[in-house]
Formats: sequence, C-alpha cells, structure tokens
Amino acid sequence: MQQLNVVWLRNDLRSFDNAVLSSAAEDGARTGAVVIALYIATPKTWQLHDMAPIKQDLIRRRVKQLQQELATLNIPLLAVEGSSYQQIPAVFKQLGQHFLLKVFVQSEYELREQQRDNAVDQAVLALNGQFIRFDTQCIMPPGSVRTQQGDIYKVFTPFKRSWLAQLKQHGVSCYARPKPVAQVELKLPDFPPLKAGDNSSAEWPVAEQDVLQLMRAFCREKVQDYQTARDFPAIEGTSKLSAYLAIGVVSAAQCIARLQLEAADSWQQDKSGAEVWLSELIWREFYKHILLAYPDLIKHQPFQAETAAIRWSNNPLLFKAWCDGMTGYPIVDAAMRQLNQTGWMHNRLRMITASFLVKDLHIDWRWGERYFMSKLIDGDFAANNGGWQWAASTGTDAAPYFRIFNPVSQSEKFDPNGDFIRFYVPQLSKLQGKAVHWPHGAGTANGYPAPVVDHGEARKHTLALFAEVKKKA
Repeated sequence: MQQLNVVWLRNDLRSFDNAVLSSAAEDGARTGAVVIALYIATPKTWQLHDMAPIKQDLIRRRVKQLQQELATLNIPLLAVEGSSYQQIPAVFKQLGQHFLLKVFVQSEYELREQQRDNAVDQAVLALNGQFIRFDTQCIMPPGSVRTQQGDIYKVFTPFKRSWLAQLKQHGVSCYARPKPVAQVELKLPDFPPLKAGDNSSAEWPVAEQDVLQLMRAFCREKVQDYQTARDFPAIEGTSKLSAYLAIGVVSAAQCIARLQLEAADSWQQDKSGAEVWLSELIWREFYKHILLAYPDLIKHQPFQAETAAIRWSNNPLLFKAWCDGMTGYPIVDAAMRQLNQTGWMHNRLRMITASFLVKDLHIDWRWGERYFMSKLIDGDFAANNGGWQWAASTGTDAAPYFRIFNPVSQSEKFDPNGDFIRFYVPQLSKLQGKAVHWPHGAGTANGYPAPVVDHGEARKHTLALFAEVKKKA
C-alpha cells in the first residue's frame, strides 16, 4: 500500500515557516511517500466556538488561495467541507482504506482540539499509520519557560524576561518554503468540497506574499513609532497582523526574525517601538502557556477563583446598549460600532470597552468575551480570554480591580481631536472641541443616547463588588 504523508492544516495556513509541511515534504523525498495537504472545515464546531462569520470567511478564502500556492510545489490541498470535529476521524479512515497514512500536525492547546486530535490519533494508529505532532505554535513551547523553582509564570514581566533570555540564547529560525516535490498522479477518495464564504473579509488580502509584505513593511516603516502611535485609533499605528497570526498565515517567528533584521538592536532597547511590539507578541505566547497549564480557563472559569462569587448585575438592556454602541459614552460607542461594522477593533479600545462592560455596567466578563469572539476577524481563544480576564481583574497578572478606566478621559487622551469618534458616530460629527467626548452638557446631540450609567456611581459599586469577594477570600 502506498504511503501518504498528510499535512493536516489547522491554524497554520502558510507554506513558509511551516514545520509540519516542511517535515512531511522532507520525509516524502526520503521515503518516496506522496505528500498532500488537508483542510477540513467544521462550521458546526465553529459555531459552538462562537467563531465570527468574517473569520470563517477569511479562513475559506485563505484555504482556496493556499490551494493555488501549494499547487506550485506539486502538493495538492484537499479542502473538505465537514460539519463538526466528530466527523473528522471518518475522513482519515476513508483515506486509510487506500493509503498507509503518516499524518503531520501542529499541536493545538484548547480542550476540544486536544480531544479531536487524540481521536484522530487513535483512528490512524488503528490503520497502522503514524500521527506526528509538532509543538510549533509558539516560539517557546508551553511549559518551556519556567521559574527557577520549575513553576509556570503567572505574571507577565518575569515571564517575558525569561522568554527573552531564551530567545537571546537560542535565537529564532524559520523553515524555508519546501522545494517542489515530484509530481505524481493521485486518485483520492471523493469528499464534499470546501464551500465558498460570503466574502465579508474581502478587504483583507489572503495571498501569502501579500501578508508577508504587510509584515515586512510594518517592521521597516512603522515599528519605530509603535510605542507612541499604537494607542491612537484614528491613525494607522498598529500592524493589523492579528487576523493572520490567528489563522497562521504568518508566524510569530517570522515577525520576530523580520523585526530583528529591520530594527537592528532597537528591539532590545526598553520602550522602543520595536521592543514594545515584541512584547505584544510575547503576550500572545504568555496566554497560550497559561491556557495549557490551567485548563479550567478553557471552561471559562476565572483564574482568580474568588472572583467567581462576584454578583454581576447582568442587565440585558445595558448589554444590548453596549453591543449596539448606544451607551452614551462616545469612545465606547465608536469602538463597538467599529467592531460591528469591520470585524476588528483597535487594541486600546478593546481595553476601554471591556472595562466599561465589566466595571461600569457590571456585566459578567464572559458575556463580552463571547460577543468579541462572535465578531472578531482575529478571534483567538487564549488572547481573547486573557485580555478579558485582564480587563475584568479576574485573570493572571490582571489589572488591579481598583483600576477602572474613565471612558471620557480615555477618549480625551487617545482620540484628542475626536476624529475616530466622528467617523463611527456620525450623530456627533458636527460637535467641536471637547463636546465630542461628552456631548451631554447642553442636552444630547442629534438623537445620540443619554449615558446609560453614571461613571462615578458605577465605579463605587464596582469597588464594593470586588471588596466583598476579596474580604471573604
């Protein structure tokens, strides 16, 4: 029976710096095995995970594009329309009826994904095949960055320090794009073909070279200003690579290798733009390390256990006002409208809106976590959960519970001219000066809603909620 090396792609939709693809191709060249790539869409499971429709569309567009890119390497990409994770072992069983399988995968850390992979592993082993995992999702695999006592870091700053020490010791390397393999005629079983998306992500390019050019241009032209520009949503001060990192069109290793090339030694200079952007990449790894070490987080439990007893108000009308961008706080409303209209939100605004939901409206952070996942093109469970628990003061290395963003002063500081607010809240477009940050002084403008809560009173209530559970703890 002919050996088939199957590169099962998930959140690693690229041909450059893909350990799984490169290893399968090298093994095929050595053993004579035929190499194919495989992607299986699972819309029912995506729905269970609250995956945003715009992210689903980005994945579908990217897989179709990757199909063309891998064809130049003579590697067919079998793109299958499935339903849920439960169906996936059957795909491999069907392939195993015709070929001796050697399956190459990049490990994933979420609970359902681990269960899925274990089920496929057992199915492949039952067919006398091999299931080979590569722990390459992070530059430093989870569990490899530990304290001197051998414990997992729970605070970011010492984690970063240790992570950087390993980077300086070992460096970062990227896999080259595989060389074309021998072209062979291959008869594969028939599977339902991957469906097209709704094109809602059309503004996001999906060709690998285009994405790599975006990354290179940011490192070359913008990263030096990142520290000062990244907090201002009215300007293009961020990399906008998060959606591509989330589905693996580009890897963190590629970003850091390019950063070191373009930024010389400034990536090691404290508070430089390059160093701050590198910190953001390390934050992504930190949350994945935490996620694997504390699997209760996957079940939406707070890292700080005592905060589970907080008595959130969970007013559905206030939640709807927040979701719709109708709270009467302009920076919050503009941010939520950006999310709803584009599927993306500026990082500073993610912190402001999360703080407002939890500490002004007193709504359970898990409501916001789920809403963000249902809208974000760059939705990533570890980063989203970590960010929400940070803002809610329930997570690891979270903001102190008494740190409560004032949405008006945040607006004045980070959108000083009101350009971002006016763009997304046209009711306020004619207001001048500071009135755009608080348009309620002489009556509400143009039908814009009155503030749904008083920030000062809400802050007092938040402090009381946390003080109660901290006292009991």
